[in-house]
Amino acid sequence: MRNPSLPGFLHNLQGIVQVMQRPRSQLLPLLRSPFLGELLAWLYLHPETDYSVTELAEILRVSTSTVSREAGHLAKVGLLIETRRGNLRLLRAATDHRLARPLTELLALTYGPAAVLGDVLRSLDGVEEAYIYGSWAARYAGEPGPPPRDVDVLVVGDVDEDDLADRARVAERRLGREVNAHRVSVDAWRSSGEDPFLGSVRSRPLYTIGDGDEVAAGP
Repeated sequence: MRNPSLPGFLHNLQGIVQVMQRPRSQLLPLLRSPFLGELLAWLYLHPETDYSVTELAEILRVSTSTVSREAGHLAKVGLLIETRRGNLRLLRAATDHRLARPLTELLALTYGPAAVLGDVLRSLDGVEEAYIYGSWAARYAGEPGPPPRDVDVLVVGDVDEDDLADRARVAERRLGREVNAHRVSVDAWRSSGEDPFLGSVRSRPLYTIGDGDEVAAGP
């Protein structure tokens, strides 16, 4: 398939996002829906892996029909590659597309934290809960504002600070932006104390890192 020109690509992408009904993305305003950014980011930031439609639906918390429909549009413009393995429809990033490199960089700077931080923190001992807070979580939740310059992460549990700092540096290399990781004990996080920092974090949107990632608005 011939790679589309940049104007042609933007025209096709505009047609894709017009069919989406969810609120316009505040992380990447070119996209009408955050879901399209999440889908592209997950596949382009895991380029070595083929994912089934069912796996992507579970990861991104949407219906299989939503993934199937949008993946079909993205495959038509050459951004995704579809293969079949028995009854499975498998999808992966089209890394040989002429726009793959700049698109990957753009996705890493916008939706990348959702796709990367779970991987980075998964094997870290002592993590009970983990959240993205601050401007990135606010933009993800749909609050308008300037693009986030860094990513703020709160890790709840008995975590070695040096190990956490190492994981933050790994995430920085993959995302191309600063990652600020803060550790807090389970008791401190779950208490009703008057810690100003934790009170501020709780009052704003939080993106839960891990299985079933989601944004939770502050009280």
